[in-house]
Amino acid sequence: MSPARKRGILIGAALAVVAIVVAAVVLLVKEDPAPAATGGPGEPTESASQSPAQVAARFLRQFDTGDLTGAPVDDPAAGTAALSAARAALSGAQVKTSLGEVPTTPGDATTTSATFHASWTFTGNSVWKYEGKLELVRNSGKWVVRWAMSVIHPKLEAGQQLSVAPVSAKPVVADRDGKALVGGDAAGVAPILQGALSKVASEQNGGSGTPATVTVSRVDASGKPVETLFGQAGESDKPLASTLSVASQSAAQKAVDGFQGPAIIVAMKTSGELLAVAQNGAAGNQPKALNGLYSPGSAFKIATATAALQKGGISADSPVACPGSEQIGTRTLKNENGFDLGTVSLKTAFAASCNTTFGRLAGQLPADGLAKAASQYGLNADFEIPGLATETGKVEPSAGGDEQVEAGIGQGRVQVSPLGAALMAATVATGKPVVPKLWQGLETKVNTGYQAPPAGVLNQVRAMMREVCTTGTAKALKGSGAVFGKTGTAQFGSGADANGWFVGYRGDVAFAVMLEGSNDSGPAVRLAAKFLVG
Repeated sequence: MSPARKRGILIGAALAVVAIVVAAVVLLVKEDPAPAATGGPGEPTESASQSPAQVAARFLRQFDTGDLTGAPVDDPAAGTAALSAARAALSGAQVKTSLGEVPTTPGDATTTSATFHASWTFTGNSVWKYEGKLELVRNSGKWVVRWAMSVIHPKLEAGQQLSVAPVSAKPVVADRDGKALVGGDAAGVAPILQGALSKVASEQNGGSGTPATVTVSRVDASGKPVETLFGQAGESDKPLASTLSVASQSAAQKAVDGFQGPAIIVAMKTSGELLAVAQNGAAGNQPKALNGLYSPGSAFKIATATAALQKGGISADSPVACPGSEQIGTRTLKNENGFDLGTVSLKTAFAASCNTTFGRLAGQLPADGLAKAASQYGLNADFEIPGLATETGKVEPSAGGDEQVEAGIGQGRVQVSPLGAALMAATVATGKPVVPKLWQGLETKVNTGYQAPPAGVLNQVRAMMREVCTTGTAKALKGSGAVFGKTGTAQFGSGADANGWFVGYRGDVAFAVMLEGSNDSGPAVRLAAKFLVG
């Protein structure tokens, strides 16, 4: 036989083998169709080849509906009855499950198990989560779930049932005296801070800051409780503690709510612990009290006086001129209603809020003089208070003489927040740098700190601030105790309107009142008096 003929016979034989193999594969595929897809009541029966994981997943889909009719379970009637009773006992709470781990099962195995995660949501958005377990067995060659009460909850036994009851809301966040700020009976307290307080509480509690509105227990056949499974706080559970004071917060909120225009009050211990952050509806729902920046007007004369006293050559008792109007550089300054005091002490000029006096003093300072003094009061500091976005102020070196004159009376580019103004008052009172705090046990991060002015300078500033409240622009506070402070009126926009300020302290409480568009500091003084009466 020739070589060519031999090659032809071999090739033909090979092709015949390939054809036989292909035919066999096609025949095998036709004889082994894929199992039909099923998954709910009325669906086709699962084939014997369905895996334990597929069976468990199908069972859980029907478990979530509360109807186990047609589900892959050995006793669907008993399962449906028990599950319906449990859902009724849980006041119609909705359940959502997801399959967990399913071990690999040998082909000859007759039992196995699977874990799952269950999440029941109750009215009020309380969520009960736990891990459950399914036991699976081969039944007539097919995998099914073995029904038991422990399928509903792993601790539930035969003859037992679930029971739900409402719980008294417990405080999630408390004030410095243990009174509720979030949760409990805290409705309406510190409205502008509710979001921040709740957020931090949730973070501290691992994301579960919403208090449970129900308890879930397992009870015996007589209804006697056996064990609480969800919602009961232990005696050691304590709310997150804030530095706020419900009494101070309520007094501040009452004061601002009684004002028709936008109104803000921030109060803190002179140690820095926040007591109250209040603003009314007219001020909006953003926390301007903590990070809104405004021209402080004459309240900034606290910093201007500090800079002048540190420069030297002048004291609180030094004689200064207070004309009704004066041109300083190219800037003409006027006192309110044009009052003219002639020559008076610096302390008297401060108490009367002479713009001409303090504009002239500012013009004699170095370009960075006011910025340095402002920094000594924390107005260029940067703090991170857990849960709060804050700004204290922004005071930069002046670019020119006219700008410096304007800055000396708290206008131009000088910017201060109500929080920063309260911080300034606290620094005057305590004589030390102050770190604002909202929490007991959660520290404020100091990104940019500051150093307070020298004690000798602060003694004189305190004397001037006391004069404001006895004979000066805030003498309406004479009946409010030993108050130290400074008023301010700051034009904004076109200059047709102005914000009113009062910044001060009494005892160990420093505070700032800011009224948008009040056009006068008098209403801010009156709100301060209402707050101090408390």
